[in-house]
Amino acid sequence: MDWLTGIQNAVNYIEDHLTEEIDLAKVASEAYCSSHYLQRIFSILCGITLGEYIRNRRLTLAGDELKVSDSKIIDIAFKYGYESPESFSRAFSKFHGITPSEAKKDGSKLNFFSRLSIKLSLIGGNLMGYKIVDKDEFYIIEKPEPQPMDDEESQKSIYEYWERSEEEKTVDMLFDLSGDKDKIFGICYSNLYKNSDTFDYSIAAKCEKNTPVPNGFKKRIIPARTWAVFECKGPIPDAMQNMWKVIVSEFFTTSGYQPTYEMDIEVYTRGKRTDADYISEIWVPVNKRR
Repeated sequence: MDWLTGIQNAVNYIEDHLTEEIDLAKVASEAYCSSHYLQRIFSILCGITLGEYIRNRRLTLAGDELKVSDSKIIDIAFKYGYESPESFSRAFSKFHGITPSEAKKDGSKLNFFSRLSIKLSLIGGNLMGYKIVDKDEFYIIEKPEPQPMDDEESQKSIYEYWERSEEEKTVDMLFDLSGDKDKIFGICYSNLYKNSDTFDYSIAAKCEKNTPVPNGFKKRIIPARTWAVFECKGPIPDAMQNMWKVIVSEFFTTSGYQPTYEMDIEVYTRGKRTDADYISEIWVPVNKRR
C-alpha cells in the first residue's frame, strides 16, 4: 500500500469512530503498521500527536453540537468519550477558551480544528545523504526498556532513559564492549504483531557471537536486512528529528522504498552530542516498493 494512502486510511477510520472508543491497534491496521509506528509517523508528518488530533476533533464536533442542538452537556460529554461533565468542561474550556455552558449562548466564539487530509506536497529540494546497504545478521548487546506507546510520552521517557544510562555509565560500558568502538545504538522496536500499550527501546552495541553478556543486559540477533542509512550532522536531538521529518515526508513518499516497520536504529558516535559537527546516523530496514 502507498505510504500516504495508509496514513489517510487511518485518519478516515478515526473520523468514522470519533463518538466511539478508538482502538489504536485497529487504527494502525488500517495503515498496515504497528500502533507505535503510526503514532510516530503521524507526529512527524503532522506536528501533533495522534492523541491530540483525536481530542481536538472531538472537541470541535462537541462545540458544533452544543451550538446547534438542545442536547444536554452531560450527554455530549459522554458521547465524545469523557467520563464526567467536569473532565469534559476542563478540556472544552482549554480548547475553546469558554465553558460548554457559554458555548450554548448566541454569539459565542468557538475554535475549529479541521479534518486532516494527507496529500503529497512537492516541497523537496533537501540535500539528503543516504545509502542503501544490505547487511548480514549481526549480534548486539542491549539493555531494553518498555516505553509508553503515546509518542509525546515516549519522547520524554526515552530522553530520561538516556540520561540515566549516562549517569549509570551504561553508555560508557557499551562503547567499550562495542565491536565498533566509535558507535552505539538506540533501537526502537515495533510491536507489529502484539496488541500492547508499550514498545521496547534499547541502548545497544554491536558485538561478536561469543561476547559475554554483562548482568542486566541481553544479547539479540538483528536479522539480515536491506537498510536505508541516513547521515545526520549537528546537535542531538535536533539533527535526528529534522532528518526523520525529511525521511517520512519526502524519502518514503517519493523513493522506490518503503519501511518494513520492524524497527529502526539510531547510531551514536563518541563525542559531545550537542556539538554542531556531531555525526550520527539513522538506519531503517526497507523493501523495494511494489
